[in-house]
Amino acid sequence: MRQIDHFMPTASPAPSRKAQVWNPSTGEIQAEVALGDAALLEQAVATAKSVQPEWAATNPQKRARVMFKFKELIEANMQELAELLSSEHGKVVDDAKGDVQRGLEVIEYACGIPQVLKGEYTQGAGPGIDVYSMRQPLGIGAGITPFNFPAMIPMWMFGMAIAAGNAFILKPSERDPSVPVRLAELFVEAGAPEGLLQVVHGDKEMVDAILDHPDIPAISFVGSSDIANYIYHRGAENGKRVQAFGGAKNHGIVMPDADLDQVVNDLTGAAFGSAGERCMALPVVVPVGEDTANRLREKLLPAIAALRIGVSNDPEAHYGPVVTPEHKARIEQWINVAEEEGGEIVVDGRGFSLQGHEDGFFVGPTLIDHVTTKMTSYQEEIFGPVLQIVRAKDFEEAVRLPSEHQYGNGVAIFTRNGHAAREFASRVNVGMVGINVPIPVPVSYHSFGGWKRSGFGDIDQYGTEGLSFWTKNKKVTQRWPDGSPDGGNAFVIPTMG
Repeated sequence: MRQIDHFMPTASPAPSRKAQVWNPSTGEIQAEVALGDAALLEQAVATAKSVQPEWAATNPQKRARVMFKFKELIEANMQELAELLSSEHGKVVDDAKGDVQRGLEVIEYACGIPQVLKGEYTQGAGPGIDVYSMRQPLGIGAGITPFNFPAMIPMWMFGMAIAAGNAFILKPSERDPSVPVRLAELFVEAGAPEGLLQVVHGDKEMVDAILDHPDIPAISFVGSSDIANYIYHRGAENGKRVQAFGGAKNHGIVMPDADLDQVVNDLTGAAFGSAGERCMALPVVVPVGEDTANRLREKLLPAIAALRIGVSNDPEAHYGPVVTPEHKARIEQWINVAEEEGGEIVVDGRGFSLQGHEDGFFVGPTLIDHVTTKMTSYQEEIFGPVLQIVRAKDFEEAVRLPSEHQYGNGVAIFTRNGHAAREFASRVNVGMVGINVPIPVPVSYHSFGGWKRSGFGDIDQYGTEGLSFWTKNKKVTQRWPDGSPDGGNAFVIPTMG
């Protein structure tokens, strides 16, 4: 059986604990991954501390060249990375390529680090006084990443952190750990010093060790909201800078004037793509008015019936299996709950079996109508190929539903009315808004982050916000006197007047 170890330059004792890595398409265990502990983390931190100062002293042009080479290597190895990713996660290969590509876009932004790292300068802020600022690295950053985007989210984190001059320790999900290790290998091949990017595997024991380690000043996390809340507060109590992004229940508002054919096309991809295992999936559709709801439902049925579920390497499949048998059982239990609470199961994906792959972790597409805000299946994240219809009587209710939900990650509105779209975008209490865009993940030179229980901490990921998170801003006020007394009073606070 294949063994997946930590990516560290230093030798470490053989791990006593391991986790199983499934092949979701077949239901077979394909590998074992080592689970580290606090002692192993200590080795990783010691290595990071030894290489980080020289990397920070390397001029940003040379750091950018490493990022450029890394970008080239990812592009050259795209097919390998996508196939490896899909074999452990279950998403189809084309979707896995999208996972890698969206992470690569942040690497492309990081290639411009000489430009984005520039500080500010004011000449003559006072008599003979100049003021300037510089952004300096924090030292060692850490990232704790989820199973659903094992390429994209690690690159979102370490791309900006390392380009800014930090070393980085990555703790990926133990469910699909191979791609993060392969990315670290390619990073060394690109010219990065060994030990600058390390990958340590583990469970809660490793997470707590990262949260408690005094030499890791900043941590980025993506996962469920309960764990995000835990990580944010424990990290903050230890004096760390923490950004922790949690769950989501993204809504798609469908106005009466929307192009329903386009909406259905967008919804089927956003709700069922990647088997719904996306924090930016669209699992709730909110048609405004009964007529809109009835017309939308009628158009959704044939579109859902046409979806092809297949193994991860099936080029004709729209989506593949979910990641583990436990997650499959959890999704189907949520469908049970929705039915018990009074939801109408219009299309039932429970008990789906793929011929020839009966042991795979497949869940069929599910459509549930007449869902209400009091149902726990609406209030909580299902994270599977389940689309719920919540009918709104008017525009005001459509604004209120996502605004009052505990999660505030993403939302979309489908309409031809510019005023309605502008009003919705301005008023809705959600961090990322799409207007006729079902999955509004911002481009790499903006930033990513949700509100409420979707995001803990004050700074978003990547873009200029990411640069701010992984650096500290030093301000310098300087004067070069000409040797003559200026007659000032040394005992009062200086002013620039």
